Amino acid sequence: MDLTTASMLEIADAVRQKKVSAKEVASHYMNRIKTLDPKLNSFITVNDKALDEATLIDQKIAKGEEVGIFAGVPFGIKDMFCTKGLKTTAASKILGNFVPPYDATVVARLKKAGIVVMGKLNLDEFAMGSSNETSAFGGVKNPWNLDHVPGGSSGGSAAAQAARLVAGTVGTDTGGSIRQPASFCGIVGVKPTYGRVSRYGIVSYASSLDQAGPMVSTVRDAAASLTVMSGRDERDATTSEKDVPDFNKNLNSNVKGMKIGILKEYMAGGLDPDVQKTVEKSIETLKQAGAEIVEVSVPLTEHAVPIYYLIATSEASSNLARYDGVKYGYRADYGAHGAEDLDAFYSKTRGEGFGKEVKRRIMLGTYCLSSGYYDAYYSKSCQVRGLLKNQFDDAFKKCDVILSPVSTHPAFKAGERISDPLAMYLNDIYTVSTNLAGLPGMSVPFGMSSSKLPIGVQITAGHFEEQKMLNVALALEEASSVKGEKPHVI
Repeated sequence: MDLTTASMLEIADAVRQKKVSAKEVASHYMNRIKTLDPKLNSFITVNDKALDEATLIDQKIAKGEEVGIFAGVPFGIKDMFCTKGLKTTAASKILGNFVPPYDATVVARLKKAGIVVMGKLNLDEFAMGSSNETSAFGGVKNPWNLDHVPGGSSGGSAAAQAARLVAGTVGTDTGGSIRQPASFCGIVGVKPTYGRVSRYGIVSYASSLDQAGPMVSTVRDAAASLTVMSGRDERDATTSEKDVPDFNKNLNSNVKGMKIGILKEYMAGGLDPDVQKTVEKSIETLKQAGAEIVEVSVPLTEHAVPIYYLIATSEASSNLARYDGVKYGYRADYGAHGAEDLDAFYSKTRGEGFGKEVKRRIMLGTYCLSSGYYDAYYSKSCQVRGLLKNQFDDAFKKCDVILSPVSTHPAFKAGERISDPLAMYLNDIYTVSTNLAGLPGMSVPFGMSSSKLPIGVQITAGHFEEQKMLNVALALEEASSVKGEKPHVI
C-alpha cells in the first residue's frame, strides 16, 4: 500500500489488520513533514508525542481492544482548535504560547475514532483572511505552485493535505475558509450545516457563522469524517439534536432524477475562463448522468459580502475583547518602562499582539456596534440575513442541491492582493451566503487551470441535507478528469 496516496479508511483498515503498524504510518508522515514542510510552512507546531500516540494504538490492537474507524490515521488540526497539552495559537502572537488544558469536542471525537495528531496547522490569524498571508508565523505556500497562495483561512490544512503531509485534516469555515482553500489546493472540503458540528473548544471568530469540517483527499473520507465529528454536544447550545446519519454508509453516486440548481446570480459573468469551463463541464457531467438541471434565483446574494463583513466583524470585535494579556496569552511590558496604567496596558498588549488585518476587523466591528450605528449597520444586516435565508429555502423547494463556482479564479500569486483588503474580501463572493444562511456546502476537485492549478466546484444543499450534497460530490469525483493528480512537491 502506498501511504502517500491511500485514503484514510484504507490506512485504518491496514492498521487494524496489522498489515502495517500505526507507528510505521506515523513515522512515514513525520518524515514527509520534516522533508517537505520547510517548503510549505503548513505546520505551526509538530506534535513530538505523535509516535508515542501511534504506539498506544498498536498496543490496543495487540490486546484486541476497540480502536475506532480511523485507527492510526495521521491527522493535522487547524490551529483554531484547542488541543490538550499542545500549543494552540490561532496563528496570532497574542496566543503564541497558549497551551489548552482540554481538547475541542471535534478533536476529542476524532481521537476517540483513533486518529494520531501529527500537529497544528497554519492559518490566517484568527481565521481572518482568504490567502493564509496574515499568519503571525508566516504565509503558507500552495504545493501545486509555491509562488501561489493556498487560500484561507484554512490554508495550512489544505496545503498539508494536498501535499500528503498527513492523511486527513480538519478546518473551520466562517465565510468560505474550508471550501476556498480546498478548491485552490485540489482537495475535498466540507462546511456542514450550522449546528451539525460542535464549536466547543474552537477559538471564536464569528460565533453565528463559524463551523468546523473535514478537509481530506476523497469524498468517502469526508463522509466518514463528518459522521465522526457531528452530533449534539451539551457544551455547545447551538448544536442540533438531529440524528446523525452514517454519511459514508449511505453514499450513492446515482444522481438520476435529482434536480441540480444553477444559481442565476453566480453565473452572470466575471468568472475566470478556466473556472467557467470547469463549472460548465460539471453541469454537463451531471446532466449526462441523468440529473435535471434547473435555474434558481437568490437575488440577495448580491449583498452577501457586505452583510457578511458587517456581521462577522461585529461578532469578532466582541469575541476578541477577551484577549487583554491579563489571564493568558501575550502580555505587554507593564510598569516603569512599559504601560503606565491599565488602559494603556490593554492598548499596548492588543496593539502588539494582534496583526494588521485582525485590528482592521476589530475596528470595523466596533464601529458597527457603536451607539448610533448599531441599528443602521449590525441590526439591519441581521434582518437582511434572515431574508437571504428565506430566499435560499425557496430555492431548495425547486432543487436538491445548488452547483456553483467556489471562487472567481484559481489560486492567485502570493502578495498579489494582500495590500488591497476590498479585493481580498471579494474572494468570498460565492461562499459567504452559505454561512449567512447556515447551509451546508463543499468543494470537490473537478478541473485544472491552463497554468496547472486545481479548480473545485461548489455544491450547496438545504439545511441538514449533507447526504444529498455528498452524493452529488461522489458522482463528480468518479467522473473527474483530475482525480489522482498530484502537486509537484509530492
